[in-house]
Amino acid sequence: MAIMETIKDTKKFEYIETIFKKQKENQFTVANKPIVERKEKLKQLKKAIEITFRDEIRKALFFDFKKHQSESDLSEIYPIISEINHTLSHLYNWTRKQRVKTPIALVGSSSHIQYEPKGVCLIISPWNFPFNLTFGPLISAVAAGNTVILKPSEHTPHSSNLIKKIIRSIFDEDEVCVIEGAIETSKHLLALPFNHIFFTGSPNIGKVVMAAASKNLTSVTLELGGKSPTIIDETANINTAAKRIVWGKFLNAGQICIAPDYIFVHESKTEALVKAMQLHINLFFGEEAKDSDAFPRIVNKEHTKRIINLIEDAKTKGANIAIGGNSSVEDKYIQPTVISNVPFNSEIMEHEIFGPVLPIIDFKDINEVITQINNKEKPLALYIYSSSKTKIKHLIKNTRAGGTCVNNNDIHFFNSNLPFGGSNNSGIGKSHGIFGFQEFSNARSVYTQHINGALELLMPPYSNFKQKLINLTIKWF
Repeated sequence: MAIMETIKDTKKFEYIETIFKKQKENQFTVANKPIVERKEKLKQLKKAIEITFRDEIRKALFFDFKKHQSESDLSEIYPIISEINHTLSHLYNWTRKQRVKTPIALVGSSSHIQYEPKGVCLIISPWNFPFNLTFGPLISAVAAGNTVILKPSEHTPHSSNLIKKIIRSIFDEDEVCVIEGAIETSKHLLALPFNHIFFTGSPNIGKVVMAAASKNLTSVTLELGGKSPTIIDETANINTAAKRIVWGKFLNAGQICIAPDYIFVHESKTEALVKAMQLHINLFFGEEAKDSDAFPRIVNKEHTKRIINLIEDAKTKGANIAIGGNSSVEDKYIQPTVISNVPFNSEIMEHEIFGPVLPIIDFKDINEVITQINNKEKPLALYIYSSSKTKIKHLIKNTRAGGTCVNNNDIHFFNSNLPFGGSNNSGIGKSHGIFGFQEFSNARSVYTQHINGALELLMPPYSNFKQKLINLTIKWF
């Protein structure tokens, strides 16, 4: 059996190298196609996602997560279509010459920036939103004129197989190709000298990707995660905050990199917040979310066990279950759960939860909250619920995060006009809209000399007169 697996892997690795070689040879052909052809490919992708394969996408997500089709439409279909529409509207402007000023000292010349494709790109996508987080970066890569190898997650096989089917219906493999597989496949891909790698996943794996990329000096975009805090002060509308947090946290059963990971709530509002969250959990999912078709499942049993262990560790260290707490490893189910009195030394406060469990922590002084947040790695997102403009400004000014929503959460992801991404431990680089296009492009500076310039008067041999001209240039130009 082991011999058969080795032969299988060898053939796959040979295929990967063949595809990489084909895409490398084809990169300039793809890059030099008219912009209208890039737009045509994006229109074909839009039709495939929105119409042709829409029901199949819903079914794949149900088989992988038991996800309701309405949630699939909202969290997987809509972001892709929105991103394509935004790109189609702006692509001509993004790709045309970006003229810039030229200093008077360089009179007789002109300057512009031309965005050119980076070349052969690798996109490694995660399992939590397999379609959204695969096709999102692909849209940017295709818009920029690259060839692409896609590596979707092995943890969502129904979705990965369908992604491959969709791509084959639109692209030749020397332009865009899907490679399925697990860790060894990813390792083999990462060893190849891609021109750019776009990875979405955990910070720990992000470090592995960056280390592999460094061997070929490959540029990277790392969309990572971390612990995204939510702050609710004494001026916040508690019912509104609870409703939006319950939606943003328990969407996809909490398996979202930008989900509220823990809450700081002013001590005067804690009890009201818990009651309001219980109310909205019941309104969304009923008394027992296990019986609701609106509440998905954890991706596999291993992740289910991991999240349950986080809950148990917090309980042994003094935390209390305020809402929920039921679970079933066999059913890959964890009830929407809120934990109070959570100590900072518990594992749930050290690691990204990535599941339907939400710790809440009381506070008196907002500056203590700022200290606690800044003692951790920079989060991918930070959420603020407040009616005080002064406090909102104070929190934004004195914290760091990839993105922030005020009086909402998660929603910034859906705006293609905003850059999406983290900082340091939560990510490198940005995606969406022009920011994603630029991530897959090289901003090539082009300087053109039209007539003799003043600089030629300052070339050797040097003299006192030329030195005076140099001094004037330094001082005035």
